[in-house]
Amino acid sequence: MTMFFFAVVVAATAGFTFLNGFRDASASVALAVRTRALTPTVAVLLAALFNFAGAALSAAMALEVSRSWVSLPQGDNGLTILIAGLISAVLWGIYTWWRGLPSSSTHALVGGLAGAGLASVLVGGNAVSGVDDSLLFQVVLPLVLSPVIAFVGAYLLVWPATWAARYTPPSVVNSRSRRTQAIAAGAVAFGHGLQDGQRASAVLLLALLASGLSDGGAMPAWVALLTATMLTAGTLAGGWRISYTIGYKLTRIDPLRGFVAQLYSSVILLLGAIGLHWPVSTTHTVTAAVLGAGSNQGFPVSNRRLVLRILAFWVLTPVVTAAAAFVLELSLSPLTDL
Repeated sequence: MTMFFFAVVVAATAGFTFLNGFRDASASVALAVRTRALTPTVAVLLAALFNFAGAALSAAMALEVSRSWVSLPQGDNGLTILIAGLISAVLWGIYTWWRGLPSSSTHALVGGLAGAGLASVLVGGNAVSGVDDSLLFQVVLPLVLSPVIAFVGAYLLVWPATWAARYTPPSVVNSRSRRTQAIAAGAVAFGHGLQDGQRASAVLLLALLASGLSDGGAMPAWVALLTATMLTAGTLAGGWRISYTIGYKLTRIDPLRGFVAQLYSSVILLLGAIGLHWPVSTTHTVTAAVLGAGSNQGFPVSNRRLVLRILAFWVLTPVVTAAAAFVLELSLSPLTDL
């Protein structure tokens, strides 16, 4: 059964990564399309290219992520935990996409692994070690800190940006902002590839370790290729429901503020991935930065009801996926005895 479970993990990871690109394409292209900096087709192609580059380069960093993330039990028990966590994250991701609400794939996955690990212990299996630290540093702290940093930073950066453009005709400001926003959109897509590519590659490496097919000393080339390919394929498919929410329903935003939000988001993502090795949610970062840049105007522009709904879903994400994975692991655990 071990090889069967391993194959299921690979298939589920491919689906999770595809859905990640499908949903999070909006984080890279929503503002660029909203402000007409890029056409939808060009924006998606740009996001796909930079997502592929970021995901391919993230393979080396995924080794460190897999070592500092969680430690799974060996054998079928560890693989079923991964299956339950991945499936719960995929189901929640599909639901939030259908609702048009941005949510974090990383938080969904970590919550799922925590719930599946708890179920494993209850049925006499082994625990997932490191899950407490993972929940703290990859769910609780990013959930609280990264949106706050993104919102406050984008809000404050609007002032020097508008001050620098105070004597420039609005048409020129908009034109320049759109050109630079196209570059910022590529940077956000690259940061997304680095951040989320690490997580998908780390899951596959954990599966290799649990099945005894690897000692964790190196990242197989096929893992990096599969992650980058599925993330790119999902991006090309484009989940426009969430893009419409971020670009049109969340707040009113002009090209200058759109540029500020995307540039600042890309800095946070790249710093988190390369400088701090800290998992940062692309969805949380971009959504909060858009809201922060759009809120710095002389009149109310934000959809407060929508903002509260998004915040509620952010809090619910690890809770719901943990509960779903708990049930899935209970149903899968008898198969480990076959």
